[in-house]
Amino acid sequence: MKNLPKVYDPKDFEQKIYEMWESEGHFKASVNKDKTPFTIVIPPPNITGQLHMGHALDHTLQDILIRWKRMQGYEALWLPGSDHASIATEVKVVERLRTEEGKTKEDIGRDEFLKRAWKWKEEFGGRITDQMRKLGDSCDWERERFTMDEGCSEAVTEVFINLYNRGLIYKGNRIINWCPDCLTSLSDAEVEHEDKPGKYYYVKYPYVDNEDEFFIIATTRPETIFGDTAIAVHPEDERYNHLVGRQVYVPVINRIIDIIADEYPDRAKGTGALKVTPSHDPNDFEIGLRHHLEQISCMNEDGTMNEVAGKYEGLDRYVCRKAFVKELEEKGYIIKTEDTEHAVGTCYRCRTVIEPRISDQWFVKMPPLAEPAIEAVQKGKTQFVPERFDKIYYHWLDNIRDWCISRQLWWGHRIPAYYCKACHELMVQKNPPEKCSKCSSTEIYQDEDVLDTWFSSALWPFSTLGWPKQTEDLKYFYPTDVLVTGYDIIFFWIVRMMFSGIDQMGEVPFKHVFVHGLVRDAEGRKMSKSLGNGVDPLEVIDQFGADALRFMLITGITPGNDTRFKMDKLESSRNFANKLWNASRFVLMNLDENGLNQENAFKNLKLEDEWIISRMNEVSREITVNLENFELGIAVQKIYEFIWNEYCDWYIEIVKPRLNGEDQQDKDTARFVLIYVMRDMLKLLHPFMPFITEEIWGHLPESGERLISSTWPKFNEEMVFVDSEKKLDLIMSIVRSIRNIKAEMEVAPSKRIKANFLPKNEEIASIIELGRGYFKTLVNVEDMTIINDKTEAGNDCAASVIEGVQIYIPLSDLIDYDKEMERLNKEKEKLESEIKRGEGKLNNQDFVGKAPEKVVASEKEKLLKYKEMYSKLIERIEQLNQL
Repeated sequence: MKNLPKVYDPKDFEQKIYEMWESEGHFKASVNKDKTPFTIVIPPPNITGQLHMGHALDHTLQDILIRWKRMQGYEALWLPGSDHASIATEVKVVERLRTEEGKTKEDIGRDEFLKRAWKWKEEFGGRITDQMRKLGDSCDWERERFTMDEGCSEAVTEVFINLYNRGLIYKGNRIINWCPDCLTSLSDAEVEHEDKPGKYYYVKYPYVDNEDEFFIIATTRPETIFGDTAIAVHPEDERYNHLVGRQVYVPVINRIIDIIADEYPDRAKGTGALKVTPSHDPNDFEIGLRHHLEQISCMNEDGTMNEVAGKYEGLDRYVCRKAFVKELEEKGYIIKTEDTEHAVGTCYRCRTVIEPRISDQWFVKMPPLAEPAIEAVQKGKTQFVPERFDKIYYHWLDNIRDWCISRQLWWGHRIPAYYCKACHELMVQKNPPEKCSKCSSTEIYQDEDVLDTWFSSALWPFSTLGWPKQTEDLKYFYPTDVLVTGYDIIFFWIVRMMFSGIDQMGEVPFKHVFVHGLVRDAEGRKMSKSLGNGVDPLEVIDQFGADALRFMLITGITPGNDTRFKMDKLESSRNFANKLWNASRFVLMNLDENGLNQENAFKNLKLEDEWIISRMNEVSREITVNLENFELGIAVQKIYEFIWNEYCDWYIEIVKPRLNGEDQQDKDTARFVLIYVMRDMLKLLHPFMPFITEEIWGHLPESGERLISSTWPKFNEEMVFVDSEKKLDLIMSIVRSIRNIKAEMEVAPSKRIKANFLPKNEEIASIIELGRGYFKTLVNVEDMTIINDKTEAGNDCAASVIEGVQIYIPLSDLIDYDKEMERLNKEKEKLESEIKRGEGKLNNQDFVGKAPEKVVASEKEKLLKYKEMYSKLIERIEQLNQL
């Protein structure tokens, strides 16, 4: 029988095993009425991206669930795919065009630009899926989808037209978030708010009827004063309500504006009143609609000032701010400034501060769609894990504004809206019209904008299964079972999938939303390019293997909470893989060609055999429950502890003498149990560490099918050996206690000793008697006595008490008193000499003053270490003197 190589090296087999899985079709899922489906759709990574630690965690969690369910007998589908990522991809292609050809996208035109974008997708789009394979993702690659493939594009068009015809999509001139760098609109979810330092400028607005008096307004954005069309005060604010109806001049510009009453102003903020600039603030925009105010924009799309700003036209908004503030100060309009911190919205892609802007855009009317999505979670149709994240979900939907879905880009799903040049009729339909539906003109052109990337992502759970066609896949695999995601995109994506699935399919898109946290660095900081603290998963896989990375990421995690990437955790994971590898080699090395006879083995089980089988049985039950509750971190800890502690450190050590013994039947039984338990052990570990488990499985006798397609262990009442567990647990406790005594007394584990046991009752006495062989094998107890009274043990004993039994070890067996005292006194003299030397150096002012800081610090550290060693040594001497 061929054994495993001596050294564990994942490079020897990880790629080979993945290719085997894929070529043999182990990832495939198909409609099977005899099996229950289990579906996960992958959060589609951007085609611009490459695997980062967040992906690695996200994909590991999904792969664990899908492999587990596949082994449980479900028709498990993990559907992969990627997102076209409108803004991110367009930025990449534009940059490439500029650097390689010195051209803009306008220079080459839309059609040619889209050819370049598709070429870029073909060139780089497969990079992340290759990386996913290295991690071990067991996706059904034959079903791989792309948000702009033919089927997904058809679904996008279908939904747009459906919502438009129902009055839920409309085109309107409203205020939107605008990125002056990307030159496109953004939805609220694409705006990230950051607290930034700023200033409050207290500005005087002179009254029209008495220019010696003035109204004071505090603003953080004086450059928008050019667009002011009113001052608003709260109707219940006694400081100002008598001023409603009066008029003031906008400083420097001298535009006359009214003082109006509106409930929006916060009376505790600034001066309690606010200047209303409908074209440059979403709240001011709403005030403007309520009071029919003029909308005056003072900025261009690129964030520079326009002609409304007069002499400041063409200046960047922040350059204008500085210059205009200087003019206001010189003319006496600013009475004071205050430092402040305020939330500033930034573009989620380029981090540029967004500019609210009134624009003609397409919107989805949200209230009718939000209500069923809220109700679905309230009724438990979709459950968040952990539950606390439903509050974020509710908060976002309760406060949702109409969703701006148009983007001023070329890469993406072009809006299926057409206009007549002659009569300006708007036609929304699947295919370009041949003529105007109103005037029959053939001069038709399509809307220039594309849809927000999240519009197509929102349809992902059903568009990828064939919708709008009513396919067998759609009927069988929808709704999906689990959506695994980080908490940072709950409002970006989850909310939109929920209302889209309910609206189009009549059912929630997934039954559970399993939320995980971020992967932070060892210090708890978010990984980012700016901090330079990111870790490339591919480099980790190359050095440690995919299994070690997966195991490290999953160890210690809890749903919804962040985890930290630590090298020591990674090394511990690699050590665990090594431990499993070496234990497996040992087991395989001790097999012979006679095969394994289950019937004979089960007739001849010993105490330790029943114990390990019973423990394996119970651990499989517990891990299954943990996985059902999405407690993946607890599940992996249990299998780790079972393999490392119970199987390797206890069972293997206990059965070693049997494997070398003369009793062939007993030897065969031990071999059988080693393999019997290892099979289930590998099955339980497989979802977490798929490569090493599959490689070891392939070396087991009579392994037959691949591990990936084997059956998940089920709890078996017939394999419960409570009595054996109880007995061996006590024997193991006694062994641990004797090991501790030896360690405390600094005695070699191999030293042979005698032991006296004082049991609590006859039952425990019989178990101790049963343990005689174990004590000899594991802690070298060559002679043991069960006593009735502790006086029988004598006075010179090291003692330990555990539940049910007192243990006494004669000191003469543990140490040679005179020899030990001689050794300790020599060590004492040596340490006293080192301490004297160190103190002498550090008390020498010449040394401390002239030596380099590092040298002095090193001496201090050494002195501290020697003093600690000396203190422990004195304790040991005192301990011996008391004997």
